[in-house]
Amino acid sequence: MKKKEHQGGKIEVTKDGPYLVSGGVPLGEQWIETNAAGESLDYREGKTYPATQQYALCRCGQSGNKPFCDGTHKKVSFDGAETASRAPYSDRAQTIEGPTMLLTDVENLCAFARFCDPKGQVWNLVQQADTPETRKLVEHEAGHCPSGRLVVWDRATGEAIEPKFEPFLGLIEDTAKKVRGPIWVRGGIPVVSVDGETYEVRNRMTLCRCGRSANKPFCDGSHAA
Repeated sequence: MKKKEHQGGKIEVTKDGPYLVSGGVPLGEQWIETNAAGESLDYREGKTYPATQQYALCRCGQSGNKPFCDGTHKKVSFDGAETASRAPYSDRAQTIEGPTMLLTDVENLCAFARFCDPKGQVWNLVQQADTPETRKLVEHEAGHCPSGRLVVWDRATGEAIEPKFEPFLGLIEDTAKKVRGPIWVRGGIPVVSVDGETYEVRNRMTLCRCGRSANKPFCDGSHAA
């Protein structure tokens, strides 16, 4: 069987420059859909970009050819120094316990997508998750967290309840805030730091593309401010 193009894909963080993506990783827009109250409900597929084996994505937030790099980072003397922790997610996570589920949370990974807020907030909901309806709601809210800040676990099995993603890079567009959100890294694509070390490979992560995060290369929600 022929391998898919994106197998073996990776993202390399360059010094004060763009993200270099290799391995034919698909790229497209993901629009946050909201209700009349502005609550985040789901994602809508937007524009998809032609498949290429390699491309460079803007990291400074000032390219004239977004989402791609056009060299502006050099003109504006962009400081892209990485400040994110290299410790595993599990070592940094706070755990919220419920009757049938656990919720783990690493707050500084928040990408401000706000799927965790409806129906009383997921931190409260997980503590009430003793019915199939509430469990489903907790799974939806935690699973829609693009950064993987929030992960829900089944108490009986100890297994994470994760959405099933193929490798893909999503450019999140925030309809309520009318801003461009982070790059949504889905499906376990390795992110390699400037010094050559690979960050923990995870099913969901978000990379900063506004240039303002205090947790580079990851998003910390600064784009919404």
